[in-house]
Amino acid sequence: MDGDTLYTIGALARRTGLTVKAIRFYSDSGIVPSTDRSPGGYRLYDLDALARLDLVRTLRELGLDLAVIRRVLDREISVPEVAAAHADALDVQIGTLRLRRAVLRAVAKRGSTPEEMDLMHKLARLSDDERRRLVNDFIDDTFGGLDANPDFVEMMRSAMPELPEDPEPDQVDAWVELAELTQDPEFRAAVRRMAEHQAAERAQGDTTGLHHDLTETVRDQVGRALAAEIDPLSAGATPVVDALAARYAQVFGRADDTELRRWLLARLEVANDPRTERYWCLLSVINGWPVPPSLAPVFTWFIQALRAGIEEQPAPPGSPGPTIGP
Repeated sequence: MDGDTLYTIGALARRTGLTVKAIRFYSDSGIVPSTDRSPGGYRLYDLDALARLDLVRTLRELGLDLAVIRRVLDREISVPEVAAAHADALDVQIGTLRLRRAVLRAVAKRGSTPEEMDLMHKLARLSDDERRRLVNDFIDDTFGGLDANPDFVEMMRSAMPELPEDPEPDQVDAWVELAELTQDPEFRAAVRRMAEHQAAERAQGDTTGLHHDLTETVRDQVGRALAAEIDPLSAGATPVVDALAARYAQVFGRADDTELRRWLLARLEVANDPRTERYWCLLSVINGWPVPPSLAPVFTWFIQALRAGIEEQPAPPGSPGPTIGP
């Protein structure tokens, strides 16, 4: 066929797969105007109209609206420009759909109420900056105005929740729980007490920072006691407590005496809050990090054994014992 071939609407419909009604609509809208009219008044279209209709159909299938399609056909914007902009828009839509899917699966897993589902959806839609702001506000509120352990505060600020573009339901669930935890007044008060304890220790000259090696020593030695099923209140716990107390005395440059053990007990009791461990566990799930094994059984055993040993010793005359928090 040469360039003079003209097609009726019916012929165009058969060649393009569009309906006669759709072609008439595009023609009336001026997007694909007719080329001529037959002696009987019927619209006729040339090969250029056929090509325009093919392009219109393709762009519509890609989700572009008619206003954009008209600008493409009128050469106001190029197809590559439209494709790039539309691909960017689709990226946003895909991210939104993935997040909605994760929220719905998390809701199904939780058995959430409509109110909980609404909260989950709102929290999940927060941007990365908004999530970081929420956690930083929590840190500012609990550590603000105190000279707490700067290494610990820096560790808190460096570990921000980062939901991936396509989060799993358990990551959305963990983020919602973390957000709720940071707003819990009781948890905030507990973290504030820990910050106050750190500040009091620094005021007394403790600038030793974090003690990951010491934590691993406790994990190792108490872990063996737990594996051996040694009762923390029994005499069998004494060698473990003695060895660990000696290690703490060495690290902090203190005498290994009853006062050290009372100080150590207070330190452990402040830090051994299950909600704090839950906070780090949730962060690990959200960010796709390996979830650290729980230290709660280790430090609970150590606290019980340490307290039992202290109670066997008489308190210093006039001493009220350690006081933590307000």
